[in-house]
Amino acid sequence: MKRSVRKALPADELGRLQDRFERLKASIRAKVEHPFHVIKNLFRHRKTRYRGLAKNEAQRLSLFGFANLVLANRRMPAIHSRGAS
Repeated sequence: MKRSVRKALPADELGRLQDRFERLKASIRAKVEHPFHVIKNLFRHRKTRYRGLAKNEAQRLSLFGFANLVLANRRMPAIHSRGAS
């Protein structure tokens, strides 16, 4: 939903329900798009090579695997910051 349409939602129960639904969609979209952002900006994967669909798929799968590792590493900084006890 466009921002102007969302701001023009009525203040009744239906409007609040639609606004909540739009927030839910935006949160899901943010979670899905973040790995693509990591792949494009951190790994500099912006072009698709058409030298074989199997190679492209293997490269994308490995990049998404690395992106999952990077994002998991960002979520658990406390484990890495602790020294030997």
